[in-house]
Amino acid sequence: MDLSFSAVTGPIERLVATAQNGLEVLRLGGLETGAVPSPFQIVESVPMYKLRRYFPPDSRRGADPSGPPVLMVHPMMMSANMWDVTKADGAVGILHAAGLDPWVIDFGEPDKVEGGMRRTLTDHIVALSDAVDTIKRDTGQDVHLAGYSQGGMWSYQVAAYRSAKDLASLITFGSPVDTLAALPMNIPPNLAAFGADFMAEHVFNHLDIQGWMARIGFQMMDPVKTAKSRLDFLRQLHDREALLPREQQRRFLDSEGWIAWSGPAIAELLKQFIAHNRMMTGGFAINGQLVTLTDITCPILSFVGEVDDIGQPAAVRGIRRAAPNADVYEATLRAGHFGLVVGSKAAQITWPTVAEWVLWLSDRGPKPVNISPMPEHTEGSGDKGVPLAARVLAGIGGAGEVAMAAARTATDAVLAANRSMRTLAVETVRTLPRLTRLGQVNDHTRISLGRILGEQAHGNPDGEFLLFDGRVHTYQAVDRRIDNVVRGLISVGVRQGDRVGVLMETRPSALVAIAALSRLGAVAVLMPPDGDLPQAASLGGVSEILTDPANLDRARALPAQVLVLGGGEHRDLNLPPDADVIDMEQIDPDSVELPGWYRPNPGLAKDRAFVAFSRVGGRLVAKEITNFRWALSAFGTATAAALDSRDTVYCLTPLHHQSGLLVALGGAVVGGARIALSRGLQPDRFVHEVRQYGVTVVTYTWAMLGEVIDDPGFSLHDGNHPVRLFIGSGMPTGLWRRVTDAFAPAQVVEFFSTTDGQAVLANVAGVKIGSKGRPLPGGGDIELAAYDPAKDLILEGDDGFVQVAEPDEVGVLLSRPRGPVDPGAAVKRGVFAPADTWVSSESLFRRDADGDFWMVGSRTAVMRTARGPVFAEPITDAVSLIPAVDLAVTYGVTTPHGELAVTAVTTRPGASITPADLEDAFANLVVGLPPDIVHVVAELPLSSSYRPESAALREAGVPMTSRHGWRLDPETAKYVRLTPAARSKLVADPAGRPEQ
Repeated sequence: MDLSFSAVTGPIERLVATAQNGLEVLRLGGLETGAVPSPFQIVESVPMYKLRRYFPPDSRRGADPSGPPVLMVHPMMMSANMWDVTKADGAVGILHAAGLDPWVIDFGEPDKVEGGMRRTLTDHIVALSDAVDTIKRDTGQDVHLAGYSQGGMWSYQVAAYRSAKDLASLITFGSPVDTLAALPMNIPPNLAAFGADFMAEHVFNHLDIQGWMARIGFQMMDPVKTAKSRLDFLRQLHDREALLPREQQRRFLDSEGWIAWSGPAIAELLKQFIAHNRMMTGGFAINGQLVTLTDITCPILSFVGEVDDIGQPAAVRGIRRAAPNADVYEATLRAGHFGLVVGSKAAQITWPTVAEWVLWLSDRGPKPVNISPMPEHTEGSGDKGVPLAARVLAGIGGAGEVAMAAARTATDAVLAANRSMRTLAVETVRTLPRLTRLGQVNDHTRISLGRILGEQAHGNPDGEFLLFDGRVHTYQAVDRRIDNVVRGLISVGVRQGDRVGVLMETRPSALVAIAALSRLGAVAVLMPPDGDLPQAASLGGVSEILTDPANLDRARALPAQVLVLGGGEHRDLNLPPDADVIDMEQIDPDSVELPGWYRPNPGLAKDRAFVAFSRVGGRLVAKEITNFRWALSAFGTATAAALDSRDTVYCLTPLHHQSGLLVALGGAVVGGARIALSRGLQPDRFVHEVRQYGVTVVTYTWAMLGEVIDDPGFSLHDGNHPVRLFIGSGMPTGLWRRVTDAFAPAQVVEFFSTTDGQAVLANVAGVKIGSKGRPLPGGGDIELAAYDPAKDLILEGDDGFVQVAEPDEVGVLLSRPRGPVDPGAAVKRGVFAPADTWVSSESLFRRDADGDFWMVGSRTAVMRTARGPVFAEPITDAVSLIPAVDLAVTYGVTTPHGELAVTAVTTRPGASITPADLEDAFANLVVGLPPDIVHVVAELPLSSSYRPESAALREAGVPMTSRHGWRLDPETAKYVRLTPAARSKLVADPAGRPEQ
């Protein structure tokens, strides 16, 4: 009877309990648990946030009020109540019980606060920094900053923003740093960056995320676990006692824990930290201040979820490389994203470990057993994204793990095979429009620096463009400043076509001045501050000098109207009353009425845009640069370096130098990248600015980078840096190798451009050290004309047309002209076909079997010795690869017996070279012969562009004898000591008379 009665009443009671509990869930949103929130006091309340102090001193009942303060930070889409979901097992309760002082910042619900949906990421970071100040002031102790997910990202950013001031440590939970290291569903980084950039620019500048949207998005990240949780809840709906322990957590995740998310903040997050990945590279902006995580110096504890698909392990562990100056520890849990901070594992492992960490750093307890130094994530380490298979395994247990692992391996292989194709597609989409536009340029195309900069400002007004002295300026701000300067120039009588000297240090005002003259259609004559200014003014034909306060005195000494620009709003020029100087900063641009003739950016491709100066044989030479020439270099640089808005180009050369104007500034403007201006090459600031600005591309000339990596204080701290590329021309081969070793995995893109810009080569692959690479797409046709170096003749065939040089034969580089041709260019017609036109560069190259070009020298620099023709560049490249060699030059010396080829080298500190080194270096010369003499010199003078110079050595004649001088023995083909007797024989005339 009892059994049968129970069989009848049991299901009925279960059904009734299910109905009662279900009705309560429908009415109240969940089961009533009777839980009471932990007590807290609002210490500070401002429109941006409220600062809670849990268990304030008056309610502690004997607890030590001087416990170390811990400030907890919730992500934007979650309520601050997440830290107190369950009083007994929640974060604040556990930390309080351990003797700590828990604080929580509450950003509230932005959709219910005036202006809340216009909050930016910067607003949150600055607010969090202010909260740290408040806690420090109230407690007198340094703060332990603890952030979950995006709250942890903010914590890192605040620590960098403050340079770790008043912070005892950082504690983060599932907070990604290297956001492109591991993405959900194995999305390729390039595709993710492109998508994030698109969403930031075109979606979230118009759309906010509501709370329900955030909840659904979070649940969709792990649909298996979400479905399983709901099914378990329904199956146990009759058993109230079984549900109550997890009811508050369920209600938090299903409804109560989600808040709205402002579109501007999402857009900034997507752009800075996903599209640009600037947590890793540095150079993210807070209140206009550029910040890098290398400024974090306090200890870091990062909790890593082994099956966390949002804060994936590889992404979270990026902090190890991003913050090389901090001691970084980790604690790993077999948990998903939310399970790191709420739930049974969090109560049992996470929060006790946090308490032990804080007490350990406060010298109040031992080191936690659950933590260890964070390993550095490297490519190929196996620390990759958490795939869907892993999350399914975590949700349903270990059943079938072997089968799932096999499936996962197969899936990863397919994804890896397709990744390179998808990456290539993204790169093609980005570079094709540039090449198409460049291919459409003709003499009458309107194209100029001012025009392209204006296009970038129109398309991306809030995009970051100019970085200088730790500050960032947007395209819109720079473009507005350019327009204001144009109005000022018009007001003082400058017109289209006028030649205006620009005598300025490399500063934002110099860039603005150059761009303003371009927008006006005037010619910017770029005067070197350290050069012969009267001669430059004369050669440039300037009528006005646009200068900065630092160069004002030198400008006033020149016979031209002086205009002063820049130097700040409150500078004092200290001018005498009769000074013929116009202060451009005193002109109100709004009061200037634009004349009828003015049209912005009128410059055609054929028009002169700039005049730059260089020294040739000790003589100052003016080089006129057309808009076409500038565009060709700018588009070529942007294409060769694959520049886009994720890049920051570091301009080490001054803007009056062609490299700064054509490569750094031109490439950055065309590529939509940021440009960081430097105050000249300062080795002690190089690494700091590279990290502070998040530099990805460094421009250089010749041996410039040797000043950096050979500096005694140079250090990268375990190779941590954001640089992916060095681009420039003339880098010595030995220095090239040292740079790529020091900055691995960064590459060098070495390029060559003729003075008229008609021929451009670039070693984009960066594999063959010393090669100039191949012609850039869109840069015009290039060919090598067969050449006889002994007779200095271009060779023709029986049909009268010029012969094409065979692979590894020396040839003269010819280019088919596009755009205006310089009046002094060596134009040749009927070269390879009737009536065709080519321009000779007068430079000698060889082309290897793969189609890569190698510099041989110039026609005028061929050394025609008694042994045969000798070419300088192959020799210099070969000897520079000797590890002991620092710099080298090869030059000709005339003697009574004919011309001698001489190579001078400097050695690295403490190193020396031997004759065997020289013989090995020259053994594989592809063209030409080795030098007659090699000698070590104390130093090689460098030009202003860091090019090793040989003029003084050439004038000195045959080197004097020394322990470090060798001559080539013609009989044995080996290098032997250059003795006094051998030297005397070389310098004596055929009659035996020694040199005078």
